[in-house]
Amino acid sequence: MSDSEATILAIESSCDETAVSIIRGGEKSCQILCSEISSQIDIHREYGGVVPELASRNHSLTLRPLVELALKNAGITLDEIDCFSATAGPGLASSLLIGHTAAKGMSVATGKPFVSVNHMEGHLLSPFIESDAGIQPNISLVVSGGHTMILKTSEFSKYDLLGKTLDDAAGEAFDKVAKMLLLPYPGGPEIEKCAKDGDPTAFKFPRSMMNKEHFDFSFSGLKTAVLYTLSELNETDGTAPAERIPDICASFQEAVIDVLVKKTIRAAKQHNTKLITLSGGVSCNRTLRNAFQTACDNNKLSLQVCTPVLSTDNAVMIAYTALQKHLRNQHSSLEEDINPNMRLNAMVLRK
Repeated sequence: MSDSEATILAIESSCDETAVSIIRGGEKSCQILCSEISSQIDIHREYGGVVPELASRNHSLTLRPLVELALKNAGITLDEIDCFSATAGPGLASSLLIGHTAAKGMSVATGKPFVSVNHMEGHLLSPFIESDAGIQPNISLVVSGGHTMILKTSEFSKYDLLGKTLDDAAGEAFDKVAKMLLLPYPGGPEIEKCAKDGDPTAFKFPRSMMNKEHFDFSFSGLKTAVLYTLSELNETDGTAPAERIPDICASFQEAVIDVLVKKTIRAAKQHNTKLITLSGGVSCNRTLRNAFQTACDNNKLSLQVCTPVLSTDNAVMIAYTALQKHLRNQHSSLEEDINPNMRLNAMVLRK
């Protein structure tokens, strides 16, 4: 292996997924040696959302066997790892501590460096993981359960925040509307599934801030509009008539996608950027991906999206971000703590 390559082991434990990945590569390309994920969806489903105490307890039980499995599947030993990394935030404090502490421990045991990683930077860079060209200038839409923001990426670690949600994130709105419709947890995929049989023009839900000059988002009004619609459809208890659920899902989904696509395209044009990247858990939505591809084709822009398995929470994106930092000698102190409210460096900027 050359000096410009490294092998990274990363842990992601920011919420309810315990994930471990090992990658090997350089600044422009990498090889995923393994990616292991232990999901807790079934554990939290009966509660309709993530229970922090249960999440951290299961991270503790799962992490060591998952690290051992990752090493076995990658065909390497702990001593062959050049750098250890873990998510420092944002996320649930009790969950972050499990992975962050474990990665530090392996760093101390092997005498290898440690890199603390921002979860959102991992999502932001994930469209480049499987590319051989490295990180390119682009307009990035990161859309997940906790965040919705548009950034201008100039190069690694140089990000300018152009716009963000002022209330609910898009994924959060999906989950809350799904709960109103009594759909199973997690709600986002359920809404997408129901929307396939619905008419996206059946209900005229609002597109907040669509025509504003800025690139901020607001989805709380859309969520409220769905609630009022349910009250009108069923004055007795406000539950959705079963036959109308597909139309509500399709109309709601269309409203969210319409705003996300148009604002991102406008940002790319205004900043004269030819590449758009799409990342975060909500980017798994096939209707959203198709809408972005159509809009990019119509505006002579390129779209780069990672595979769905790298769009949701995973340790590959943490390892990839750590690889970039390691190659630039941007290592973290073992005294560095987690930060449940961690921001990207760009989030203090408004360009």
